[in-house]
Amino acid sequence: MTRILDETHDPARRSWVRSANGHPDFPIQNLPFGIFRRRGGADVPSGGVAIGDSVVDLAACVEAGLFSGDAERAARACTAPELNGFMALGGRYWSALRRAVSRLLTADGAEPLEPRAGPTLLVPGSDVELQLPAAIGGYTDFYASLYHATNVGSMMRPDNPLLPNYKWVPIGYHGRASSIVPSGTSVRRPRGQTRDGSAGVPAFGPSRRLDYELEVGFFVGPGNPLGEPIPVGDAPRHLFGICLLNDWSARDVQAWEYQPLGPFLAKNFATTISPWIVTLDALAPFRATFVRPGGDPEPLAYLDDEDDRRGGAIDLSLEVLLLSSRMRSQSMPPVSLSVSRLSDLYWTPAQLLAHHASGGCNLRPGDLFGSGTVSGPTRESRGCLLELTWRGAEPLVLPTGEERRFLEDGDEVIFRGWCEREGFVRIGLGECRGEVKGSDS
Repeated sequence: MTRILDETHDPARRSWVRSANGHPDFPIQNLPFGIFRRRGGADVPSGGVAIGDSVVDLAACVEAGLFSGDAERAARACTAPELNGFMALGGRYWSALRRAVSRLLTADGAEPLEPRAGPTLLVPGSDVELQLPAAIGGYTDFYASLYHATNVGSMMRPDNPLLPNYKWVPIGYHGRASSIVPSGTSVRRPRGQTRDGSAGVPAFGPSRRLDYELEVGFFVGPGNPLGEPIPVGDAPRHLFGICLLNDWSARDVQAWEYQPLGPFLAKNFATTISPWIVTLDALAPFRATFVRPGGDPEPLAYLDDEDDRRGGAIDLSLEVLLLSSRMRSQSMPPVSLSVSRLSDLYWTPAQLLAHHASGGCNLRPGDLFGSGTVSGPTRESRGCLLELTWRGAEPLVLPTGEERRFLEDGDEVIFRGWCEREGFVRIGLGECRGEVKGSDS
């Protein structure tokens, strides 16, 4: 199912919200959805749309009678404290509300929001507290970057970095939904069981090899009944939108515990996501083709679809930045560590979702799955410190002269993501931030 371009993608469209015109992330061509509450208030969180440096209060718009038809039904679903009900409605309603909001915000719109806008309808971003956008019932993390898998495999199996199944089956594991937190939440350094070397008694204590993983999260829209797979060609109907995702990882804990069943405590202490969900509709101009390297096997039939071959990937740039405690005290800006591209993933979002449901697993609105670390072919495009420092053997040097093999207390990790293509307006995902606190904080 290919998403269609419409007037909401018009690069000439401008908003009467001045901060939206030229905004690097949230111009009128984007309009991502999230959940917010007014800062310091006692109101129940509800749905909003980011526009420039402000937020459209969808509950206030419903109360003012600004929507009708499918858009009104969709907006009413956004008055809840989470977007699950809106996600469940499906593409017809997502598109209807996005078009209606775009019309209200357009500078030359027939029914602009501007004459009626005030503190109840358009809220400055500085006056809101952003929440998790959904009640996330299930979280699955994939391992969809060939470059990441090859780099990590090379550290353990230099002569045979990729296991035989990698190019045939999307690899993933079920993560912990309860420890997913919104951007800006501090992350306490986890404790765990580790063992140095190949002998000796393991010890329990704070992780000394704390890492980030640069990922993209995909939110599920309408789900599927238990026992009924989702065909890969139908998978885009079940994908609502994307966010940035930091899969914090305790590498020393992971190295000791992962055999034979895989990640557990090394991954379940925190996962940070950005608060705004950029819809697949907004991303329509930035779809891309992924061509497998010559000689690689073709996907099995249940993972193969003509439309997905042509435009199943997303041309999204992703950046990791780091701000140490010393850099912060000296008023220095964060330093960029890497830039990679989501379109380099070996598996498309539709393939990941179709594989997830292929055995009959029932996905539900608001479920989340991660891409796995997004790395590219160069050192500058590696999406975690494990790769960038080659397991700590090649430390990074920060502008202050500090070295980093893994994260130290006080380090703040910042992810950014954006799409840009000639003939269209750049749109972004905002930021995903988290500061590491000591294990006793």
